[in-house]
Amino acid sequence: MTLRTLASLGSLAGKRVIVRCDLNVPLKDGVITDDGRVRASLPTLNALLHQGARVVVCSHLGRPDGAPDPKYSLAPVAQRLSELLGAPVAFARDTVGPSAHEAVDALADGDIAVIENLRFNPGETAKDDSERQAFARELAVLGDALVSDGFGVVHRKQASVYDLAEILPSAAGLLIEKELEVLDRLTENPQRPYTVVLGGSKVSDKLGVIEHLLPRVDRLLVGGGMMFTFLKAEGHEVGKSLLEEDQLDRVRGYIATAKERGVELVLPTDAVVAASFSADAEHVVADADALEDTPFGAEGLGLDIGPRTSARFAEVIRGSETVFWNGPMGVFELAPFAAGTKAVAQALTEVAGLSVVGGGDSAAAVRQLGFADDRFGHISTGGGASLEFLEGKRLPGLEVLGWSQ
Repeated sequence: MTLRTLASLGSLAGKRVIVRCDLNVPLKDGVITDDGRVRASLPTLNALLHQGARVVVCSHLGRPDGAPDPKYSLAPVAQRLSELLGAPVAFARDTVGPSAHEAVDALADGDIAVIENLRFNPGETAKDDSERQAFARELAVLGDALVSDGFGVVHRKQASVYDLAEILPSAAGLLIEKELEVLDRLTENPQRPYTVVLGGSKVSDKLGVIEHLLPRVDRLLVGGGMMFTFLKAEGHEVGKSLLEEDQLDRVRGYIATAKERGVELVLPTDAVVAASFSADAEHVVADADALEDTPFGAEGLGLDIGPRTSARFAEVIRGSETVFWNGPMGVFELAPFAAGTKAVAQALTEVAGLSVVGGGDSAAAVRQLGFADDRFGHISTGGGASLEFLEGKRLPGLEVLGWSQ
């Protein structure tokens, strides 16, 4: 099966084209703090506008529980989209109600509108197929075709992602094409050495990707909160650091599998340990096998990889031809615990081959730490979708567009 692309829809001039984007951006006091996903939607939107399509953008934002909530409105997104496109963007105050129909009916060729947050309607995320399909039929009235371009939601069987694509002529947008091209390079004969860097808080969030990638990678680097479960599995005490006791046996199995397969498993040799979870907390660097031998004893919290580990990780990354990174190395939001994440990000910018930042918190981290997007080979717009792709899982939002893995 082959992914249906924009060309499969033929000429879209004068057609009403619903574009399912992923504009789930972080907001603070109604202001977008990272517009990366908005910018990622521009190539597809511009391509459609230049064809003379009448573009209807839809997306979710946050988790408003199926009812309107002003703090999750897409109004700031529509405003930012207008600024980036350099053109007016109409905004509908509902999803399938009078305001949405008025906005769409008013569009001329080459115009664009954004309808309100899809998740203001419970049908978008309903588990019941009939409820979800009913909402999709209401959405379908607004368009003649669907372009699915929200890579961050293709792993979800939701009304605008899956059911709508079964009703309208549908195809993938340029962003989804780009994401799949990069992910294919990570799974189909990647250039070697191939290194995967995993961080974030929980091992349980990465179980599938670790199992799927262990037979395929040359090196696996583990940092972030999940490193403490690995360190505990090796017999080290970790104080009050984040620990998943129920995953210890599984992690021991990963360590054994890596050894059997000749995968270089690189674990931290030191960590930054703090008295408490705060930016002004007293903190020290401790060896990985002596995390409780600090002034904080068994009450200490590991909040970042240490400087030796940062240097080692950077060395391994720079010596790789293909690198995929998902998950921060520490609590990068707090300045004293951002050094490990910054070191990994810097190293990825120095990779001669393909470097991929796997979306989610990793993408937010590199931007917060001052790195421009173009310093990396690719920054994914979908953390969860990227991981599920690399796990080999079925992604319903892609399968409905003719794709199979």
